[in-house]
Amino acid sequence: MARSNLLYAHSGGVTAVINATASAVIGAARAHPERIGKVLAAHRGILGVLAEDLIETAALDEAALQRLSLRPGGVFGSCRFDLPQTATADGRRVMDRLFEVFAAHDIGHFIYNGGNGSMDVVGRLRDAAQQRGYPLVCIGAPKTVDNDIVGTDCCPGFGSAAKYLATSMLEAGLDIRSMAGSRGSVFVMEVMGRNTGWLAAATALAAGGDADAPPHIVLVPEAGFDEEVFLAEVRRVTERLGYCTITVAEGIRRADGSPIVEKSREGGYVQLGGAGSAIARMIHERLGYKFHWAIPDYLQRAGGHWLSAVDREQALAVGRAAVEMALDGRNGCFPAIRRLGEAPYRWEVGTEDAAAIANLERTLPVAFMRTDGLHVTAAARDYIRPLIEGEVPQPTAGGLPDYGALALQPVARRLPPWQA
Repeated sequence: MARSNLLYAHSGGVTAVINATASAVIGAARAHPERIGKVLAAHRGILGVLAEDLIETAALDEAALQRLSLRPGGVFGSCRFDLPQTATADGRRVMDRLFEVFAAHDIGHFIYNGGNGSMDVVGRLRDAAQQRGYPLVCIGAPKTVDNDIVGTDCCPGFGSAAKYLATSMLEAGLDIRSMAGSRGSVFVMEVMGRNTGWLAAATALAAGGDADAPPHIVLVPEAGFDEEVFLAEVRRVTERLGYCTITVAEGIRRADGSPIVEKSREGGYVQLGGAGSAIARMIHERLGYKFHWAIPDYLQRAGGHWLSAVDREQALAVGRAAVEMALDGRNGCFPAIRRLGEAPYRWEVGTEDAAAIANLERTLPVAFMRTDGLHVTAAARDYIRPLIEGEVPQPTAGGLPDYGALALQPVARRLPPWQA
């Protein structure tokens, strides 16, 4: 096969280990100079491709790649952008521009590191390339703290966010227990996850199986929210212990399917947020308890100081596998994690078709939720526990993690500017 360049890009919300995948892609691609020429990255995902805003990664030596692999956030930038439908004039214009950029920079391999929507892009670019007769192999690389990609046992990014949140609930629980008084105190922590409860379920690890340990209640979107049942449980726990700790998934819904809170809507993307505040104020207004609430927000997906070693290794593995799949010509697929066994936890990387699972959501199984909808089961904890195992030492400077600085070299543009 002819030698061509490889382009890598991030998409959607970043994670604490997304740069580990990026570093693995770059390192694995460099191991095949006979097949891959330059390794480029798009600045801000598919928007960077459209703008021909590309980055040359040749300046990143082995030491820089190691620093990159330990750094949270997306060093190449990310975006939220859905490709318009190809049948529309705007869709054809966008697709034409993407292939103009691919051709101008001799891109023969494209690796898109993202979630469900990104897998849709992978499948559509594969189809468009085949229709145009353009030699492009498109591969997805899974990532999301939400853990909601269908076809993979878990998603790189989830394990580290789960570790951060379970730790946060453990420590906050110790605090509120020491301050609980006769009036009763409630602590509510709202976590990410969109329409799924994987991250909320992860906080149950803080309890270690002790029914009296935080979190006492875990609310997930899949279970539906019954206000009266919920408030009765808050009262029961608080009267017994003097305090109650609650995890609220941002996407919790009422029995009719409507979200408790919808923060904003832009195009087809709905931003959730505020459910924790709404629940805390509901408790105060209905039961009169003192309350505190917290939103870890970006903190839960940016905690590079407290990475899961398993999560980081899986992020590296899918990056390496994505390059091998591209070189094998396995177009339109993505590397998926397969769970092989427990105690000890064993896993491998398999292959899934990107278009087949695009825009689907992997939700919590019924067996992972308690029948009253107020907590998760031991099965959920058993599934999540191995994904948070192990710690990754970070270099420090001045008492803080030293993530270092990376010099990014832009690629000279060869096309007229893109008119968005």
